[in-house]
Amino acid sequence: MTTAITIRGLNKDYGRFRALDGLDLDLDGGRIVGLLGENGCGKTTLLKVLAGALTRYDGDVRIHGHRPGPESKAMVSFLPDASFLPDTSTLDGCIRRYRDFFADFDEDHARELIGFFSLDTGARLSTLSKGMREKAQIALAMSRRAKVYLLDEPISGVDPAARDVLLQAIVRDLDPEALVVISTHLIHDLEPILDGVAFMRYGRVLLSGEVDDLRAEHGKSIDALFREVYR
Repeated sequence: MTTAITIRGLNKDYGRFRALDGLDLDLDGGRIVGLLGENGCGKTTLLKVLAGALTRYDGDVRIHGHRPGPESKAMVSFLPDASFLPDTSTLDGCIRRYRDFFADFDEDHARELIGFFSLDTGARLSTLSKGMREKAQIALAMSRRAKVYLLDEPISGVDPAARDVLLQAIVRDLDPEALVVISTHLIHDLEPILDGVAFMRYGRVLLSGEVDDLRAEHGKSIDALFREVYR
């Protein structure tokens, strides 16, 4: 397995607040990894650094050997926690935008996923519910043939019944060598698809490893372990 992400001594400050504090982390390709932790622990900041959306930080960050920048952005698909699609656009318009902007975008896969979600490609985003919009954004983000997918709270905006459908879409036709990093606090819902986890607190990684190894070592589910670590 190739190392997809290598981080050493990563610090990121917002004024006097240190969001990331000497963080070290290695993540291999071919895995789905949960980035877990309380609100404010640095998950979103870490994903933004990896995506190249935040450029002022200290430390060494590599994505397949490249520092965050044009080379890494070409192989990273980032789904932020906030809506990033224009209200006035239709889903067809969003698909065209992705097709024009990303060389690795698979339009056929996007349309297949949008059909899987039973969404109308002619619908304007302003008419979609929050959950439907989440589905559209996941369909677009997962239709890039990327090496690394960074998904920030992708299932938080939908009801429990729809979460399984979203998770199915995330793993659907996924390149076996790709790395998917998903930040979440909904451990119970996400645990069935995870290969590994990284628990964060105060801008550092408290605990990381393979899901099966951690379950065997601690004798409990990842959800139960999360509750123990953060109680």
